[in-house]
Amino acid sequence: MRADKGPEHNVPTDVYLSFVSSLFDNRFTLFTGMVVHILTFVTVYVQTGAGFYLLLCGCFVLVFSFRLHSFFLFDREDKTALSREQIAAWERRYVLGGALTAAILGIGSGYAMLAFEDTFAELACIAVAMASMVSVVGRNYGSRLAVDLQTLACCAPMVIGSLLAQDIFKSLLSLMLVPFGLTVRSMANGVRDFLYENVIASREMAKIADRFDTALSNMTHGLLMLDPNNRIEVVNRKACELLNLGDRRRLTGCDLDVVLRYGARHTFVDGAMPSLLQKQLSQLTQGLTSRAVMHFSEDLVLEFSAKRRDEGGVVLIFEDVTARVRADRKILHMARYDALTGLPQRSYFAELVRDRLDRPGEYGPVVGLMLLDVADFKHVNDLKGHLTGDKLLVAVGERLTELAAGKAVVGRQVGDHFIFFFPNVQGRPDLEIEMKGLHAAARGEYEIDGTRFPINFSAGAALVDTAEGDMEAWLVKLDIALFESKARGRGNFTLFVDEMDARYLERQRLKADLRAAVDSHGITVVYQPMFTPDGRKLACCEALARWHHPEKGPIAPNIFIQIAEEMGIVTDITHQVLQKACADCRTWPESIGVSVNLSVQDLRQGDLASTVEKILTNAGLPAARLHLEVTESSLIEELSAARDVLEQLRSLGITISIDDFGTGFSSLSYLDTLPVDVVKIDRSFVRNIGEDARRLKLLRGIVSLTRGLDIGIVVEGVETREQLALIKKHNCADLIQGYVFSTPIATHAIEGLAEEASLHGLSGHAGVA
Repeated sequence: MRADKGPEHNVPTDVYLSFVSSLFDNRFTLFTGMVVHILTFVTVYVQTGAGFYLLLCGCFVLVFSFRLHSFFLFDREDKTALSREQIAAWERRYVLGGALTAAILGIGSGYAMLAFEDTFAELACIAVAMASMVSVVGRNYGSRLAVDLQTLACCAPMVIGSLLAQDIFKSLLSLMLVPFGLTVRSMANGVRDFLYENVIASREMAKIADRFDTALSNMTHGLLMLDPNNRIEVVNRKACELLNLGDRRRLTGCDLDVVLRYGARHTFVDGAMPSLLQKQLSQLTQGLTSRAVMHFSEDLVLEFSAKRRDEGGVVLIFEDVTARVRADRKILHMARYDALTGLPQRSYFAELVRDRLDRPGEYGPVVGLMLLDVADFKHVNDLKGHLTGDKLLVAVGERLTELAAGKAVVGRQVGDHFIFFFPNVQGRPDLEIEMKGLHAAARGEYEIDGTRFPINFSAGAALVDTAEGDMEAWLVKLDIALFESKARGRGNFTLFVDEMDARYLERQRLKADLRAAVDSHGITVVYQPMFTPDGRKLACCEALARWHHPEKGPIAPNIFIQIAEEMGIVTDITHQVLQKACADCRTWPESIGVSVNLSVQDLRQGDLASTVEKILTNAGLPAARLHLEVTESSLIEELSAARDVLEQLRSLGITISIDDFGTGFSSLSYLDTLPVDVVKIDRSFVRNIGEDARRLKLLRGIVSLTRGLDIGIVVEGVETREQLALIKKHNCADLIQGYVFSTPIATHAIEGLAEEASLHGLSGHAGVA
C-alpha cells in the first residue's frame, strides 16, 4: 500500500510512525524559519508602517509556541506503545501547526500585494513565503495532508490578494502559483513514495538477511564463502564453533589462511597448521579437488566439500565426522581383529604376512608358519560351559602373544586354532627348532576362575619359500600338517613334507568316492553273530558296514567311518545300515535280533527316535528285536543330549547297549544314570586272560559290578577256546561275540548258522562261515 493514501489506509504501522516522526525532526530549521519570518514582517512594518504585520508577528510567536510544546510532548511519548490512531492524532497536531504557519505567511504576502504599491514589501513577503513552500518538500514529505494544507494555506491568500488588487499582471502572475503548488505537492509525494519503497525494500532485505543468517547459524554444517582472493565473505556460526574462530562478525574480509592459523594456535593443532592440512585446503580452494577429509586432531576430523563460484571464489561446506571416522575405525578393527582374543583374524593375518613379505631384503629365503590346535577343547565347553571355554581361549591368546613377542606374528585362525608367522629375519637355519620351542612352551596349565586346566596343543608347521608367495597354498600345507599331527596323537608337532600332500590328495579323492558310494547306496552290510556261551543259540547279530572301493578293493571300516565323520555323512550311513539291518532281520527267525551302532553325530539328531520308529514300521520289525549300540566315547562327548535320545529310543522298546565298555573314563558311573540294557565288554579285557591272572580278575570284577545293576553282558573279541572256557567257567558273559564262533557273515547265512547251533551246538572253533 502506498504511503500517500493517508494513515487511514493499510500502511504498516511502524512505517507510518517513521514518517510521522520525521515531521518532528529538525527543530533547528523550524526555529530558524520562525526567526526569519518574524524579522521579515518586522522589516516590512518598518518600511510600510503597517501595524498589521506586528499582529502577524504575534501570531507567529503563538503558533511557534504551540508547535514547540507539541514537539516537547512528542519527544516524551513512548513511541513503541503508540497505536495507529494515536499516531494519526500526532500527525494532525503537527499538520495544524504547519498549516497555521503557512497561512500567516500567505496572508502577509496577499495583504502586501493588495494594500501596498511598495515593491519591497511584496518581494520580501512573497520571497519568504516561496522559500518556506520549497522547504515543505524537505520537512513535510512524511505527511500528504501537511503538504496539501500548507501549500493551500500559503498560496490561496496570495492568489486572492492578487485578484483583489485588480492588477492584470499580478493576477496572471498569481495564477502561476497553482502549478507551483502542484509541483511542490508532486515533489513531496515523490520523495515520500521513494522513501516508502526503499523502507519496504530495506525491511524485506532485512527479513531475508535475517532468515539467511538464521539458516546459516542453524546449519549443522560449517560454511565459508571466499572471494577470488581467498578472503572470507560469509562465515556461519557452526564454522566458528568447529574451528574455534571466535566472533564471526570480525572475520569478514580476513584471509582464510590467517584465520585458520589463528584457530590452530588456540585450539586443536600444536603450532602452525600441518603442511598436509594446508595442502588439502589449497587444493580445495583452487578447485583441484572437491572433497577432502582433514584430521585436525584425534578429537576433530572434518570433511570439506568445495564448489567454485561463477564470479570467482569458492564455497566451503564442512561437517564434523569424528564420530563417523571413529565408527569406521571400530568397524575396521572388528573386521580385522578377533573380538574375543584381540588377535588378527584369518584374512587380516594373511594381509599382514603379505605386507611383510612385500618388503624387499627384510627376510631370508625361507619363513615359517605354524598352526596350533587346542587339544580336547570341546570337552572344556561341554563340561564347564562356553563362557569358561571363551575365557580359556583368551588366556591362551595372551600366553601365545607373550611367547611370540619379537619372534612371530600370531593370529586366531578359527575356533580353537591359532596361527603363527615366523619372519626369520636373520635367516636362521634352525627355524624348526624355534617353532618347536614355542609349541612346547605353550602347553601347560591355564587357570580359569580358580580351576586349572592342563592344556596341550597339536601343531602343524611348514617351512615355505618366500619366492612362492602363495598364502592359500601355505595354509593348505598347514592344515595337512595339523591333520597328520592329530592323527599321530595329542600334543604332537608335525612339519609338513611333500609326502603328506600326496596322502592328503589321496584322502580327498577317497572322500569324493565315499560320498558317491553313500549317495548310490553302495555301502553293504555283514553281520557278526552273538551266541550264548554254550554255542547252542544265536541270539543277535551286529550289523557291520562295509565299503568295497571299485579300484582299491575293501576299505577298512575304521578308515571310511572316520572319513564319513569328518565329512558329516556318517548319519547317512547309519540310516542306510539301519534300513538294511531291519529289513534283513525281518527274514530271520523271530528269536534273533539285530544290533546297529550309532555314532556321536547320530546322537545329535533331534529326530533320531522318530527316524528309527519310521524305519521299524517300514520294515515290519518289532522294536524289541532291534538293539542300538553307542560307544562310551560318544556318551562322554554328548552326555546330556545322549541321555534324552536314549530314553526316547528305549521308550519304543528298543534295547540299548554300550559298546567298547571300559575303554572310556568313569565307565561304571554312567551305568547308574543312563538307560542301558546291555554292556559289551571291550576285547582288550579278554586278551591274554589265560596267561594274565590280573586281567581275568579285572574282567570278573567288571562283570560282578555290572550284574549287580541287572544289566546284560556281551563279551567281544573272544577268539580262542581257552578264552571261551574261562569265560564259561566264571560265568562272565550272557552272550559271546567273536571269531571263536564265527566271522562276520552275509544275511543269507544267518538262518543256516542258527539251525546248526540249535541242532549240534558250536564247539568253539574259529573261522566258522
